[in-house]
Amino acid sequence: MDKRTFLKTTTALGLTSLTTGNWAFASNNFRDHDYKIVNDKGEYILPPLPYAYDALEPSIDKETMKLHHDIHHQGYVNGLNTATKKINEAIQAGDFSLIKHWEREIAFHGSGHFLHSIFWKNMSPTPGEKSAKLKEYMAKDFGSYGKFKDYFMASTNAVEGSGWGILAYQPYADKLVIHQAEKHQNLTQWITHPLLVLDVWEHAYYLKYKNKRDEYIKAFFKVVDWKNISKRLEMFCKKKRK
Repeated sequence: MDKRTFLKTTTALGLTSLTTGNWAFASNNFRDHDYKIVNDKGEYILPPLPYAYDALEPSIDKETMKLHHDIHHQGYVNGLNTATKKINEAIQAGDFSLIKHWEREIAFHGSGHFLHSIFWKNMSPTPGEKSAKLKEYMAKDFGSYGKFKDYFMASTNAVEGSGWGILAYQPYADKLVIHQAEKHQNLTQWITHPLLVLDVWEHAYYLKYKNKRDEYIKAFFKVVDWKNISKRLEMFCKKKRK
């Protein structure tokens, strides 16, 4: 399955290590979130949806949201916790015979969990406005919001099979970039911070839109919360200046 090789432990998301107690990526990328990343035992937990299952209708239907969040995302959380436990056991035992398998598992489930955690907050039934800074960066790096949208939609629609379309901030060049995140070794810049992410794996659109990915992407833009994306950009720009 292609998505199982998407983003290994150090990826476009900035993951370093996912063993229990070490989640620098999560703490850096989720400061705009109002839910816990791990529980008191250090286990990763499924974040609640910030709105009702049917809040994004008619763009995103209730049944798809329930399956996508409660089953698919929970599966990533479960897989991440299992892989984290197995890697910790391997470290304690000094037995790394299965480390290749568990590194792939932690990359697959960890990437799925963290990207989805951003994805839910990127949408809202009452989308906010773009900040002045986000408008400035879009004009600087893409020419205009319209040109960004055309580029993002075309790029995301062209992701082969499973994967994500990602608008990200690249701190070294102080610019916005767009990724087609399909496999960790392809079409990826590891230093960037995700701002807006769109899941185009099959389960994201198979009930309402079936195989019509382009219609799903168009509908997504009707519920994008630009206030959230603006907030994330501000957060990473401030971090860069420190």
